[in-house]
Amino acid sequence: MKILVTGAAGFIGFHLVKALCQKEYDVYGIDNINDYYPVSLKYARLAETGIAENQIVQGREVKSTVYPNYRFCRIDICDKPKIDALFDREKFDIVINLAAQAGVRYSIENPYAYIESNIVGFLNILEASRTNKVRHLVYASSSSVYGGNTKTPFCETDRVDNQVSVYAATKKSNELMANVYSKLYGLPTTGLRFFTVYGPWGRPDMSPFLFMDAIFNGRPLKVFNNGDMLRDFTYIDDIIEGVCRIKDVIPSGTTPASIYNIGNQTPIRLMDYIECIEKAAGLTAQKEYLPMQLGDVYQTYADSSALATVTGFAPNTPLQEGINRTAAWFRSYYKLN
Repeated sequence: MKILVTGAAGFIGFHLVKALCQKEYDVYGIDNINDYYPVSLKYARLAETGIAENQIVQGREVKSTVYPNYRFCRIDICDKPKIDALFDREKFDIVINLAAQAGVRYSIENPYAYIESNIVGFLNILEASRTNKVRHLVYASSSSVYGGNTKTPFCETDRVDNQVSVYAATKKSNELMANVYSKLYGLPTTGLRFFTVYGPWGRPDMSPFLFMDAIFNGRPLKVFNNGDMLRDFTYIDDIIEGVCRIKDVIPSGTTPASIYNIGNQTPIRLMDYIECIEKAAGLTAQKEYLPMQLGDVYQTYADSSALATVTGFAPNTPLQEGINRTAAWFRSYYKLN
């Protein structure tokens, strides 16, 4: 089975590539390696999968020196001719689209980047999947589609028409676009609403990295809404297990489209979360209390029972365990004592 992973240099994409390669699938990864956050981290992830930075040239395929069943190419999903040529040449069985412009807060500052990558780029993936008869298109949605919902836990059958950021709106648009392609063309699609993913090799714009960076380096960490927020933190290994299982659950029927939450089903108060990081670091944080930022939501809380029903799996890594592993990686990667 041949699987395409877009966003292969990203946090989730990197971990997924490793998992699929270890399961001996034929894996092809693409990424545009943009500079939304330091590209050094993206190149370091690629190096872990056997793709050396000095071998990466726009549009040229690189074979992994670690996994003989892995190839990578620097391609932007917004580049329709290159995406079409890649799909036509490789004839992928399954496509897992993780490429997107990430970040809720940045979408307030630069909304155009989100429309280009998350809407236009996703349309290119849909069209290429349709014309090449991909067996299953799995794509990243987000818990942010639930927006200002107050009913908890969040369930896939809840209304999702109250987004509070451009990022969230583009992710909801992805779900609508995928549903249309499933209905019109019979393309099997599955959207995955990820809930606050964290773990080793995580994104430096997300709270685990920001908080650890502040604590380890003796700087005040910014605590928004004065700490009165809840998040359903989901460890990366649980996310990857869910994706690996769901890829084989191919929707059927007149509209073969599915949506699933992937979350830990345990909302954690922000101050308790900070305490877990303090324990892992063996340090006490300096805290700077600030109001809620534009685009943020008060709470995320997943109901992952639908995922468990179809795959037999639901995320379950305890927060302190996941934070301990993340802190150990952080110390090692940044060479801290």
